Amino acid sequence: MSEPSDQRRELSVFLRSRRERITPDQVGLPVTGRRRTPGLRREELALLAGISATWYTYLEQGRDIRVSEQVLAALASALRLDRHERGHLFRLAGHAPAADAAAPEPLAAEVAVVPLLLQPNPAYLIDGNYDVLSHNQAAEELFPRLTAAADRPPNFARWVFLEPVAREVLVDWEPEARGLLARLRASAGRHPGDPRYTRLIEELTAGSAEVRAWWPQYDVQVRSGGRKRLRRPGWGAIDVAYTAFHVAEQPERTLVVYSDERESAN
Repeated sequence: MSEPSDQRRELSVFLRSRRERITPDQVGLPVTGRRRTPGLRREELALLAGISATWYTYLEQGRDIRVSEQVLAALASALRLDRHERGHLFRLAGHAPAADAAAPEPLAAEVAVVPLLLQPNPAYLIDGNYDVLSHNQAAEELFPRLTAAADRPPNFARWVFLEPVAREVLVDWEPEARGLLARLRASAGRHPGDPRYTRLIEELTAGSAEVRAWWPQYDVQVRSGGRKRLRRPGWGAIDVAYTAFHVAEQPERTLVVYSDERESAN
């Protein structure tokens, strides 16, 4: 049997992680005998999805087999995947176009200038791997030391997990960090084998105990707007709204804009 591709390995890990988080009693199955691993057994999941246990085993082993959308939909239902996880499953199984793994296009000057035009509202442009491609002064003040490294592009994921000041700035650091890591996981799944993601994940794993604990849990999310609680010197904790916009024809690149935090109470 040949070695599975990067995308097949990702599919294998994803399926196993989702299977192991579901207990037999959650799906009405009797608990029989001693279990060596958490969650459902492969044959139990296959039974719930109405597919062959052998076929599912091949899929989880990363073998190069073609799976229909009907089978994937049945697995998604049996695994109780949310819509983001379901989309991730379909992409990994080859039922959605994977993002181009080639070097990203240079950022056009007319796009790079947008955060500057939005001053004094904090704004920045990030790539799928959370490299900060462009930002304004207000964003640098809101997230101190985001651009501290002079030898490489600033990276928001690196700032959250490896920059100590991030834990002071982000009032709800753990849920914010978990959400970011889940979005990074989803983005990395669209770029199997891309060295930009591989290097970043290796660096985060080496430098953060939380990443070492959370990355194997295989949570996935998509980027959207919302609110954050941040600490500002002299202001205390403030509640900030933010909105995310995808760049036209470059959906991996996102413009994030924050509201005027002075409208929020300390």
